Amino acid sequence: MQLQEVHNPQQAREFLEFPVRLYRPDPNYIRPLDKDIEQVFNSERNKYFRHGALARWLLLDAQGLTIGRVAAFVNERTAHTFDQPTGGMGFFECIDDQAAATVLLDAGRDWLSARGMQAMDGPINFGDRDQWWGLLIENFGPPVYGQNYNPPYYRRLLETYGFALYFKQYTYFRKVDAPLSPEYQLRAQELLVDPDYSFEHLRLSNLARYTEDFRQVYNKAWVKHDGVKEMTPEQATNIMRKLRPIIDEKVCWFGYYQGAPIGFFIALPELNELFRYVDGRLDWLGKLKFAYHRWRGAVRTLTGIAFGITPEHQGKGLEMSFILAASKVVQDKHKVHYEDFVMNWIGDFNPKMMSVAEKIGGEIWRQHATFRYLFDRQKEFHRAPIIE
Repeated sequence: MQLQEVHNPQQAREFLEFPVRLYRPDPNYIRPLDKDIEQVFNSERNKYFRHGALARWLLLDAQGLTIGRVAAFVNERTAHTFDQPTGGMGFFECIDDQAAATVLLDAGRDWLSARGMQAMDGPINFGDRDQWWGLLIENFGPPVYGQNYNPPYYRRLLETYGFALYFKQYTYFRKVDAPLSPEYQLRAQELLVDPDYSFEHLRLSNLARYTEDFRQVYNKAWVKHDGVKEMTPEQATNIMRKLRPIIDEKVCWFGYYQGAPIGFFIALPELNELFRYVDGRLDWLGKLKFAYHRWRGAVRTLTGIAFGITPEHQGKGLEMSFILAASKVVQDKHKVHYEDFVMNWIGDFNPKMMSVAEKIGGEIWRQHATFRYLFDRQKEFHRAPIIE
């Protein structure tokens, strides 16, 4: 076997094309957009290069055919927030061969160790947690946009190497037209008629205001999470700029208390129900296919990508009011045409958010997991701490 670090355009192209061949027999595989993967490795477009570094490799067999790939990276802003300096491993793809997997994972470990890291999380993203995060371990159906997809044997390859489960990631599901329980509807209604609270869906004509409201709530609700840093105005603007072309105003909601932002619920049409037709390429033909299948109503699933409530308003049943306000529009078939609702993953370290998902009728539908490998094999392993 021959390990090659990716240095030239031909190798970068092979990094993209290898999974397409690997998954060719799998009817559930949906090829990610090439540009989404390429952007991760573009130092001019991926902001994480400002405070981090990355390397990636291909593994070839004796005949010169690619049999695996992997990337390793350090995010200096989060690496030192753990008990031991921790880097990342991601974009792992490999044939079902432990020796091949070991060569790839050794490459990531050695590269990270040379940069002062003492542990490796994976498979994760050199980017935000909303994309390419975690190994698929249950429900190997077609992936939703931005979620990792892999065959079941990947877990065996990682655990045999020595990775241990750091936290599980639960994706929740419910039918759009499923009613809330009478008990929760009553609690929600009480807050909906409280004059101090108000709820409204996003309007693109005033996107700058909602962008700042999103940032304020995010920073209050999420920075206490392990490895999560405060979002800057620039980061929030970039997120909303990317989302703008696909936003459906009526399924993105904000909540306010006495005019101040205290919560958000952001959902998008499930893009993989469209991207499955473009074969990874959003060129002029891909855009034409995308527009056609969106016009014909191919999207029947709504994907919740972000939900947050500021700490001082948690535990009041506000999440119920939030969902009830949104459901009055979402369940109106004359306004939207979605049948299923999939929520972005929730880590098992966050029981409060798991409870919220269950209260609004969500059931665990798919599971991913983030694994951690400690370089010192004698060191005691600890799972991700629970958020109180």
